[in-house]
Amino acid sequence: MQMGNRMDYREHIERVIDFIEENLQCDINLADCARVSGYSPYHFLRVFRDVVGVTPADYIRKRRISEISKEIMRGNRCISPIAFQYGFNSKENFVRAFKMEHHILPTEYKEAQNSLKLYERFRFESRDFSVIPRIVEIRPFYLTVYECDEEIVPNFWNKYNARGMSLKLSGGREVWDYGVSSWNYEENRLDYYIGIQSEYAAGDIQGTQELCIPGGLYAVFSTPAATQDTFVPQIHRTWDYIKVWFLDSEYVRKSGYEFECYCEKSRLFSEDIYIPVERK
Repeated sequence: MQMGNRMDYREHIERVIDFIEENLQCDINLADCARVSGYSPYHFLRVFRDVVGVTPADYIRKRRISEISKEIMRGNRCISPIAFQYGFNSKENFVRAFKMEHHILPTEYKEAQNSLKLYERFRFESRDFSVIPRIVEIRPFYLTVYECDEEIVPNFWNKYNARGMSLKLSGGREVWDYGVSSWNYEENRLDYYIGIQSEYAAGDIQGTQELCIPGGLYAVFSTPAATQDTFVPQIHRTWDYIKVWFLDSEYVRKSGYEFECYCEKSRLFSEDIYIPVERK
């Protein structure tokens, strides 16, 4: 859908979003959503999916799971009553939906208090966003890593953090974690790995491999300060901005490993993204 069309539908979709957000803890009837939008049910479903990117049912499910996730982390309440409050008719249904969304159990999330990729309220506003990178020269170093076995990278991070895989690698020492990506031209896909610097890999390294990160010139983008709720979205906004930054930069992106690093246990909710570069 073209941006002009998105703006034509803005008032109608905003009314529906307001209605959904006000009723996340109630039974939301899709027919009522269509009525609020002013469209027929068929036209509403098509427009909503084109504008928001997901179906109304998926939007409601994702928003409820996100709000429940926040409630789980902020209070001492049991998971079941929070799930019931947001419309899940049984704990089993919520656990199934949460695991489908994040690939870990709610109890694992509550225990580890790891960052999740939460689904925030849809907004049309496009707020200005920018990060000024540092240009640095780094020396080569080695990482001991697990290869991603998930289609969606945040789900791999969820498993890595919730199941204490960093401490397992380090033998119990809190260290920085690295996410490394490289394009696999032979299979036309992105390869992704998570792990720690090999010098700290004093624990169980079964199932890992070692990567050598080449030295050289890198642009380093530090994600803006965030909270636990907004950390993962800020990471994704920064990655999106990196593409824009290169359009007017005096540097070009080099092929090879790109990596992000942070310490989940620090609770600082910021990370550094390293992109190999060279001058134009």
